[in-house]
Amino acid sequence: MAKRKFLTLLGFVTGMFAGGVLYRRSTSRRRERLDLYFDDGSMVSFVEGSPEAERLLPVARDVIAAARR
Repeated sequence: MAKRKFLTLLGFVTGMFAGGVLYRRSTSRRRERLDLYFDDGSMVSFVEGSPEAERLLPVARDVIAAARR
């Protein structure tokens, strides 16, 4: 009887965790970001809304669109 209760509780907790992950993924808005890689191996990432990204994201979109043609 104790094993059955444990498995029921484990299934409930697992379901709650999976539901939370799916809910978070579905409600989070996907934000664009721009990653710049340099020759020395360093990287800088700019998220949508930052001044740097606002200048560079349109250029990056054009480059991606040209590469897909």
